[in-house]
Amino acid sequence: MNSEKNPVISIMIVDDHPIVANGIQQLIDREPDMKVINSVQDADSAVKCMDRSDPDLIIVDISLKGSTNGIDLIKGLKKRYPKIKALVLSMHDENLYAERAIKAGAKGYIMKNDLTDNIIRAIRMIMKGNLYLSENITSKLLNSMVNQTADDEAAVVSTLSDREFEVFQQISNGIKTSDIAKSMNISVKTVEAHKLRIKSKLNITNSTALTKYAIEWKHKTSTES
Repeated sequence: MNSEKNPVISIMIVDDHPIVANGIQQLIDREPDMKVINSVQDADSAVKCMDRSDPDLIIVDISLKGSTNGIDLIKGLKKRYPKIKALVLSMHDENLYAERAIKAGAKGYIMKNDLTDNIIRAIRMIMKGNLYLSENITSKLLNSMVNQTADDEAAVVSTLSDREFEVFQQISNGIKTSDIAKSMNISVKTVEAHKLRIKSKLNITNSTALTKYAIEWKHKTSTES
C-alpha cells in the first residue's frame, strides 16, 4: 500500500476488453492523486500482480476470460488481502449483480455506460470508506434489509452460487447451453452440471421448465426495477 509520503492512489484494472481498460486508465491518470499501476485481463494475472504491487484499489469487470469471474476473484482476493478495496465494473444490470458484488466484498458497482461521468467519483467515495452504488440500487438494498419478508421466488434464486446465477441469468436471455459455455469459457459438461444444481435448488424437473422459469423471473425483475 502507499505510505503517507506518497498519497497517490494506486489502482489495478482487471478487464479483458483492452479498449475499455485503456479508456479507464486515461480517465484515472488525468487525476494527479491517482495512478493505474497494472492492467490485466484475467483473474490469474490479477493474483500475480497483487503479490508484486499491492494496489490500493482494484477495478474488476464481472465477465473475465478463464474460469474465474470478477465476483469470484474479489472473494479470493479479500481472503488474502482483507484491506483491498474493489470496484466492480459491468455491462450487466446492477439489479442483477450489485448485491452479490457487495456481499463478495466489493465497495462499489458501476455500469460501463456510466464510466465517463462517475468512475472518478466512485473511486474517491470508496477510498474514503464509503460504498458507491446508484440511488436506485441503494434504495433496493435498504428495503431488502428492512423488509426481511422477501418473496419466496427471490429468496430461492438468491441461494444460487455466483457461478450458478451467471448461468441462470444467461438462460433467462434464451441463450443455448453451447453458447453459454463459450461465453463463460467453460465446457458444455460444466454448464450442464451447473444447470443440474440450479434445477435442484429451484425444485425444477427439466430444462424446458427451467428456461420458462428463468425468462419469467427476468421479466418480473425488469418490471420491478
